[in-house]
Amino acid sequence: MEQSPEAPKQTPTAKEIAADFREKITGPNREYDPGDRLPAARKLAKDLGVQLMTVQSAYGQLRDEGLVLTQQGRGTFVRDPSVPLGTEPGSNPAFTALAAELSSIHDALRLLGERLDRLEQLVGDETPPSP
Repeated sequence: MEQSPEAPKQTPTAKEIAADFREKITGPNREYDPGDRLPAARKLAKDLGVQLMTVQSAYGQLRDEGLVLTQQGRGTFVRDPSVPLGTEPGSNPAFTALAAELSSIHDALRLLGERLDRLEQLVGDETPPSP
């Protein structure tokens, strides 16, 4: 069924707004490069005819996916994928906590590996008892 030209335009959902910006950030015809600022949430909400919370939710989805960073008072920016998640100012606190936890797990595994190497050397150096 076709919509008549007089039919009111349907307002986009947060999911649709996020999908549109995801395509503009990662798609083949990319419109935003790392470091580029996305439109201000208030202005975008007004332009799209949606509530501010809808745009904030869309930007939140992109932030949770690691595509953008929000810097309070400055705006929302496309994240540089070459910089490790959770290390940039304004990155999602969950990513920051995860990055710290992964770093500590990595250190613990490295230490365990070193201990295992020493134990294997000690056991290898021992001569088996004769029968």
